[in-house]
Amino acid sequence: MLKLKPYREILNYAVSMAALLLLLRWLEFRLLVLEHRLEIYISIIALLFLLFGIWLANKVTKPKVETIVVEKEIRVPIENFMLNETELQLRNISKRELEVLTLMAQGMSNLEIAQQLFVSLNTVKTHSAKLFEKLEVKRRTQAIETAKKLQLLPPTLG
Repeated sequence: MLKLKPYREILNYAVSMAALLLLLRWLEFRLLVLEHRLEIYISIIALLFLLFGIWLANKVTKPKVETIVVEKEIRVPIENFMLNETELQLRNISKRELEVLTLMAQGMSNLEIAQQLFVSLNTVKTHSAKLFEKLEVKRRTQAIETAKKLQLLPPTLG
């Protein structure tokens, strides 16, 4: 202890300063944490909701990239189109029905086809219905596509 006597006063000051510093830290902890615990809990909950909102927004607004491969037959225009007479006879399509089909492929309505062929609108509808039945389709576009595949219409028409 002889060697510590000259430093005893300094050691007392150091111990008292450490005690005061611990007291100040404890008071700061009490002030910040214990007295403001409601604000701290609210802040933590707000932070969690913020992170959840950011995550949810990324899930909802992120575009879902989905690649869809569509295979479509591309027909090369034929210079010399040859009407498929065998298919025409096999399906029993009359010349008038073929005319109606050709005008359909040109984008004409039933009324315009009737005016072009000098027949009534009901006659055009009857020819269309028979064509749909013979080509085994339900719509005009399907009839035109099927006719092109069977070479009843030129591929460049329509």
